[in-house]
Amino acid sequence: MRCRRLPGRCDVRDKKRRCRVNDLISRSTRGLFRDLMTNSTVSEIGAAFQDELFAPSTTCTYQDSSVRRTLTQEYLEAVNWSDVNHVTRVLRVFERLVHGFEEQYSSKFLNSLRRDGYVIDEETGHMTAIGPRFAVESLNNLIDASAIRQQLSRIQHAIIDDPALAIGSAKELIESTAKVVLTERGMPVDDKADLPALVREAQQALGLHPSSATSGPDSSDAVKKILGAVSGIAIGLAELRNRGYGTGHGSASVPAGLGARHAHLAVNAAFTWCQLMLDTLADPLAPWRTTTRLSR
Repeated sequence: MRCRRLPGRCDVRDKKRRCRVNDLISRSTRGLFRDLMTNSTVSEIGAAFQDELFAPSTTCTYQDSSVRRTLTQEYLEAVNWSDVNHVTRVLRVFERLVHGFEEQYSSKFLNSLRRDGYVIDEETGHMTAIGPRFAVESLNNLIDASAIRQQLSRIQHAIIDDPALAIGSAKELIESTAKVVLTERGMPVDDKADLPALVREAQQALGLHPSSATSGPDSSDAVKKILGAVSGIAIGLAELRNRGYGTGHGSASVPAGLGARHAHLAVNAAFTWCQLMLDTLADPLAPWRTTTRLSR
């Protein structure tokens, strides 16, 4: 995602700082990978990046006594670290170049990558994201997807080691998505509204509320039942967080028994609702578009 120019003056340092906020892989992880490449070769590094369609940056100012580390940095600086497609490709580079490294050399890098929200699948050996991610198309056409991206980043970092934060962020992901939908539809957003009200208003804005009068499959009893259940997901998640199992409210003690499985439940539930909303918002054939045209 490109940095957006803010009103007034915006220097290069401000742009770089805002881009780093949305980085899907941290600078520390990238640095550890670069250091690992001392154990690779120039030809292997070049082939791995070029096969994923990356070219080295021509403006890299990094200096190092190692040609291999310098070359690696040049390629790393050509990656847009806030772009899911770029990161998916660079993960394949990581897999290829780190494959076969002894644990004593690769453990720091892999642990740092895990903190960023990525693990190696034991069956396939592929590096994969922990938890779900939205399709790029769902976010690229939004006026401002920064809040959604921020919640997704928090979830990726917390889903295993900090389930309370993951649950709290999942609730905030629904809240941010609902507000984005209303904003995209040109409707007022009440910052004081509770989550059930925001969910209802957002679904009504897209003709997805069970009470909405729409055409096609969205009007069927089966889909209305599913939509009712999806609404319940968002409301139930808010209740889970409000009962002290998610961040956002101070509590006298840490909730007992809360684990990664509860975080996965909350995150996947939130993702189901948010993905439906964003897909419907982007769908050129969605019933809400027909309704909008007819009302003009």
